[in-house]
Order: sequence, then structure tokens, then C-alpha cells
Amino acid sequence: MTSPVVRRTALLLAPFAVYAVYCAARRDLRVEHLAPFVVIVGLSAIGPRARELVGALMPFALVGTVFDAMRPFQKVGLSEARVLLCDLRAVESRLFGWGSGGERFTVHDWFREHHHPALDVLCAVPYGTFIMWCAALNVYLYVKDRPAMRRFGWAFLLMNLAAFATYHALPAAPPWYFHAHGCAVDLATRASEGPVLARVDALLGVHYFHGMYSKASSVFGALPSLHCAYPLLIAIVGWRAFGRGLRVAVVAYYLLMVFSAIYLDHHWLLDALLGSAFAVGAAWAVGKAVPRDARAAGPAAEPETA
Repeated sequence: MTSPVVRRTALLLAPFAVYAVYCAARRDLRVEHLAPFVVIVGLSAIGPRARELVGALMPFALVGTVFDAMRPFQKVGLSEARVLLCDLRAVESRLFGWGSGGERFTVHDWFREHHHPALDVLCAVPYGTFIMWCAALNVYLYVKDRPAMRRFGWAFLLMNLAAFATYHALPAAPPWYFHAHGCAVDLATRASEGPVLARVDALLGVHYFHGMYSKASSVFGALPSLHCAYPLLIAIVGWRAFGRGLRVAVVAYYLLMVFSAIYLDHHWLLDALLGSAFAVGAAWAVGKAVPRDARAAGPAAEPETA
């Protein structure tokens, strides 16, 4: 009779096995598609605590798999008419902009004329570290409050799935694209770090942001802003586990991220607000699905099975 550990391991491997077969059929099987097998089988063989870690990391692995699976379908159904560009800017300028000389302006226009190298670098910091920031806080939750870490993982998955669906339903160009191309949509435009982050790369003598953004599959994924959503989600889910100093830090990081998204010309304020709403919604939904009294005080290890 198959042991519970083997059945659980097989269940965890199933989605990655299906995707690996799909990639092999497309002749696109890569090393990273096989990594989940090594990690899941290896950790599952170590013991109960390692198996608990596998379960906690599962949502993040699924997000990576779904993101990778989207690549061939990124431009399916995409057309110039569907891309939100000047219409999105018009809403932004109407809600958050001002008029002068018969024209409407946004804060992005002001920052294009009023910028400084120190601000460029300051705003590049959260953009270059937001994944590491969330990962570090996730490790903190793993140590301090594992149920909160698990809730963050499933909220992270839910939020990303909602965002990916929105990217396809409402493809949107970033502000820098408008400033570079006006209202003309060119579907052949490759993803880019934008002028401000290009200035940062040039200032520091690196190609960090160029390398990061050149790997993106589409430039029309600005709505919602996941840059703003990620730090807010970890702040909400981990709030009870964070001490006073860490609470100040997570709030400051989130606010700096929103400011940076606008200063760097990467997102309209509408993008940041929708991303924040997705974070709040995902945290609320997972909080409802997992009752607060289900959070055990400390990790409960499963019994060893032969």
C-alpha cells in the first residue's frame, strides 16, 4: 500500500509533470522545468519539516509555472485597438492631473522635467529588490508565523492569477511608452526598462535593469502594478507577526514603491491603485478561506511514516 508521503509527493509533482510533458511536446523543455522534481522529491525525502516547507513553497512554484506557460499566448487576441494607451492616460489626467494652457498634465510629465540622479537611484532600489524583499520577509514569516507564510503563499498565487488574467483582458502600456511613442501602438515593440532605469544603468555602469526587462514577453502589462501589489500583500498578511520597527519598514517600502512606479514612469497611479486593490482582495479572500483560529502557535510537524 502506498504511503501517505508518497501519495502527497505525487500530488505535488502532478502539475509540474503535466507542464513538463507539454513543454517537451513543444520542444521547449528547459532545465528549470525539471527543477521542481528535484526540489520536491529531495525535500520530501528529508523529513516532516522539509515536507512542510515544500507545501509552503508550492504556491510560488505554481506562479512561476503559470507565468512561464503564458509566454506562447502573450499576444493571442492582442490588437492595437485593445491596448489601453491614451485612453488610460486621459482617465489618469482627469482624476489626478491638472490643466494648463488648454492641456491636461500628470505628475509623470512633471517628473520628466524635474528629476535628479539621487532620486533615480533611490527609486531604482525597490524596483531592483522587491522580489528579494518579499522573499526575505517570507523567510521571516517561516520562522515566526508559518501559518501566515502559508496564507501569503496562497494569496500570492490568487493575486498573480487575477493579475495575469487582467493583463490579457486589459492590455495596457506604461507611461514611458506614451512619452516615447505618443498614441501610436506598435505590437512589435519589445519590453524595455524605460528611459529612467536606463539612466540608472548608465550611471552605475551596469546592465541590471536592461537585462531584467529585456526578458519580459510583452510591454503591454502595466495594469495592475504587481510591483506595488507584492510589498503591500506581504505587509497585510504578515502584519501581526511583524514588530513595530518592521511594520514601519514594510509601510515605508510600499509607499516608496508607489512613488517609484510613478517617478520611474513605469506605472500610472491607476495601475498602482489597482495592484494595491488586488493585494487587499487576495489577502481578504485567503483570510476568509483559512479561519484565523486555524493558525497554530508554531509549526505542526507531520508524523514520520515508514
